[in-house]
Amino acid sequence: MTYAAIPSPTVSSIPIGPLTIHFYALCILAGVIAAVFWAERRWAAMGGEKGTIMDLAVPAVLLGLVGGRLYHVISDYQLYFGPGREPIRALFIWEGGLGIWGAVPLGALGVWWVARRRGLSMSKLSFAIAPTIPLGQAFGRWGNYFNQELFGRPTDVPWALEISPYPNGVLRPGMEPGVFTYHPTFLYESLWCLALAVLLAWIGRVMGDRLGGGRLFALYVMGYCVGRFWIEYLRVDPANDILGFRLNNWTALLVFLGALAYFVWAGRRLDRFSTRVVPVGHDVGTQVIDTDPASSDDRGPSGARGSDAGTSSTGTDSRNGGTSSGTSDSKGP
Repeated sequence: MTYAAIPSPTVSSIPIGPLTIHFYALCILAGVIAAVFWAERRWAAMGGEKGTIMDLAVPAVLLGLVGGRLYHVISDYQLYFGPGREPIRALFIWEGGLGIWGAVPLGALGVWWVARRRGLSMSKLSFAIAPTIPLGQAFGRWGNYFNQELFGRPTDVPWALEISPYPNGVLRPGMEPGVFTYHPTFLYESLWCLALAVLLAWIGRVMGDRLGGGRLFALYVMGYCVGRFWIEYLRVDPANDILGFRLNNWTALLVFLGALAYFVWAGRRLDRFSTRVVPVGHDVGTQVIDTDPASSDDRGPSGARGSDAGTSSTGTDSRNGGTSSGTSDSKGP
């Protein structure tokens, strides 16, 4: 018997004239704002221009929403297609259903597109952004709370989450008749993401010289996969099973292995990643230059390295498609 439990909200949206403001969307928006604000501060501290992250965020968020929804609809197709289903509801993103496994890759594609056009280092950008993504996820998960969805198995622990049927009396997906308290998996994931954000920021501060080339981002991916694996195992919402595990469990495992392989691969090539944090074509005086005394002998009169360091006389890194700031610094961020 449960003597204490987390009550679920009785409303999930607010009507304002002809519009309806969904709390799910507000949670996602809060996460985006928090992530962008923190990433801007980290980028500026690295010598980048203010406003860069905001410019990157627009295509990243839009593509991320598309990718997240596509993954959800494809992986849970039975919710939208088939007898008695309404395919049009696949477009109703405000009802919940965004897969992080689709959101991050397409969001990263948006970042890469803008970064490539400006000649910015994806290595540096990923270092600035890595801890901020789990912070945004921590906010976004509360949207599941307001929608009373994606909860875990029945439980009577003091922090159990109360789940009520739909107003018409129909049980929500995953509910059992007569059972109203479940594991608050939204809260577990939110707290895990917060802890991951703090840990990544700390690791980046003390080990930054070894976490260039997207290695800090790879640590984020691995850390999230570990948490998501056991949290996913608790969930009871409808999902496709493969060999006794939910599809997202397998996805988390495969993505973890991929991130681990990249972490090892990039660690052997840290000197091959661009370090440019200022767009190509901006004044030389505003660019971040290499401060490694060991490389000072390789610089010409303008401060750019010679071609023996893999850089042309125009300050264009031949190994990164012209995306370097004239520095092929072997140190990490």
